[in-house]
Amino acid sequence: MTVKIQILGTGCPKCKKLAELAEAAAKELGLDYSMEKVTDISEILEFGVAGTPGLVVNDKVVAAGRIPTPLAVKRLISEAL
Repeated sequence: MTVKIQILGTGCPKCKKLAELAEAAAKELGLDYSMEKVTDISEILEFGVAGTPGLVVNDKVVAAGRIPTPLAVKRLISEAL
């Protein structure tokens, strides 16, 4: 099963950092994954996220408004599977 990872944000440095952390975590976990960056504000709001960056795993928001630590990103992804 391919894990769907989405980064919610307008492309700011924090959003890019979260994307890097999520990609590294997915690789460390040995996941088959797809990464998508959602930059459209109306799409981001559809997830119920008011503050970016946001991390979504398999259509479930697992973090928003902050950049979790690398270890926390790995944990959030594995818990959402």
